[in-house]
Amino acid sequence: MAIDMTPPADAAAFLAAHGWEGATLAPLAGDASFRRYFRVRDGGRSAVLMDAPPPHEDPRPFVEIAGWLTGRGFAAPAILAADLDRGLVLIEDFGDARMRETIDAEPARTEALYAEAVDLLVELHRHDAGPLRPYNRAELEREAGLFVEWYCPAVGIEADAESYRAAWQGAFDLVAEHPSPVTVLRDYHAENLMLLGGGGLGLLDFQDALAGHRAYDLVSLLQDARRDVEPEIEAAMLARYRAATGAGEEFVAAYHVLGAQRNAKIIGIFTRLWKRDGKPRYPAMCPRVWRYLEHDLAAPELARVAEWFDANVPPALRGNPMELAPA
Repeated sequence: MAIDMTPPADAAAFLAAHGWEGATLAPLAGDASFRRYFRVRDGGRSAVLMDAPPPHEDPRPFVEIAGWLTGRGFAAPAILAADLDRGLVLIEDFGDARMRETIDAEPARTEALYAEAVDLLVELHRHDAGPLRPYNRAELEREAGLFVEWYCPAVGIEADAESYRAAWQGAFDLVAEHPSPVTVLRDYHAENLMLLGGGGLGLLDFQDALAGHRAYDLVSLLQDARRDVEPEIEAAMLARYRAATGAGEEFVAAYHVLGAQRNAKIIGIFTRLWKRDGKPRYPAMCPRVWRYLEHDLAAPELARVAEWFDANVPPALRGNPMELAPA
């Protein structure tokens, strides 16, 4: 099902009320949520209109977290105007130079750009977490459970959700209720990092931020569901983060636990986007995510989780759920 990129009916009035009367709107992007984005042009100036329609979306967290980030020197888009009840937010235009496309066009810049993204996380993690709800055990369990809720039935597996939940408990002991939480942006990857004209990286898609473990966003960056990250880049950037922060072996263990949790969640979400939301492009990314997941499951801290997968999900059923679904 294609995303309807017709501008919202009240966009023109909203823009006119905030000094952008007569501006043109061009579709910019839609994503895995109900949010849509439009580039707004008026003469020589431009901005981006975010349409986050209620009741499906609430733009308030984006606005609040953007303010928290910019207040600490990070490049989140400036909020130019907002009608929060209607879900319309006019934000600063960071341009089109995403990290993902830049690396695709200029592979020689890969290591330098990943290093810059890791260094940004190091700096972010020097700050205490923002005023966010905790990324606690209940949330980790709920997200990991999306795998048995959506992927397993899609490929014909009748999985026992309780044994799956039990298998994760020892691993979650290592990462839940972290004593020194940081702001976890939760979708920190190459398609949400913008190369800014004046240098540095601009942040996008952080409205679901929580207060949690510092390894999570590093996993999000280095085990990217949308592009292959070379194993040598992952290893080098994990080492770079550890060298900058003094993180020990327990951090590596947490990295793999959160990697496995995130990748199991993503496989479930990508299946749900196909089965429930009519967005069939996402399951094709699942084989990549499975590779990351199997890499993480090799960590000793995840032995019980790996045993569950070995007992319940045969190798032949680990891949694109659209291709593996029973006829």
